[in-house]
Amino acid sequence: MRKFLFFALALLALASCKDKTNTRETADLNQRIDSLNRVNVQKDNEINDMLETLNTIEDGFRAINEAQGRVTVERRGEGADAAQRIRENMQFINETMTQNKDLINKLRLRLRDSNTASEQLRKTLENLTAQLETKESELAVLRQELEAKDIHIAELDEQVSQLNEDVTTLKDDKARKEETISQQDKELNTAWYVFGTKRELKEQNILKSGEVLQGNFNKNYFTKIDIRVDKEIKLMSRDAKLLTNHPAGSYTLERDANKQYVLRITNPQQFWSTSKYLVVQVK
Repeated sequence: MRKFLFFALALLALASCKDKTNTRETADLNQRIDSLNRVNVQKDNEINDMLETLNTIEDGFRAINEAQGRVTVERRGEGADAAQRIRENMQFINETMTQNKDLINKLRLRLRDSNTASEQLRKTLENLTAQLETKESELAVLRQELEAKDIHIAELDEQVSQLNEDVTTLKDDKARKEETISQQDKELNTAWYVFGTKRELKEQNILKSGEVLQGNFNKNYFTKIDIRVDKEIKLMSRDAKLLTNHPAGSYTLERDANKQYVLRITNPQQFWSTSKYLVVQVK
């Protein structure tokens, strides 16, 4: 009887532990699901906000086009009323241009810092920026035509000048961005190599106590290369050994007509994946 009672209690304890374990696992799973749902909601809200901004910008350009059409019609008229309506439409055009410029700048910053923005959104922003530049050129021509008819929009001079400066700034920012990307790309594809005798490598602290590239070695002793272009290194020696680690199969060591070794890099991305420094010991 006691054995049976002990056995029953053990089963109850085991079942209780199992229930607690299942409860914890369910709670952990629910917590992870809630976390993923919050992330998805945040991403959806971010994308919806950006799409709403894009729609506002496009609506602004449509309104500008309509106002330009009204100005074209009014130019055919005469008198103070026509001139006043032209001024009002030009005022509206400039204010909407300023608003669109501000929205485009804000959207550019959001896209730059966003991890959820699609490539299509970025292309749309580029198109809107180009549309802003085109519209500003049209506006400049329109102002000249109005001035030729003595319809001088004096109160808009400062705004137009500011818009011209802003468009120039946008172009400068784009040029700087392209330069930065080019520089980063160049750095990513830059590597350094050196070959020398054991004594020469030791003198430059490249080889020290049997270890390579440890401590303060002389980086100026290396030759800089572009891994996209430089795929062959003549080692000028009949004896050569790589001291740095590079994946097997990404290079070959072959002898030229003078029986001297030539290092040929057959897979640059793989070869330089472990180190952007190459050290070869020759005799």
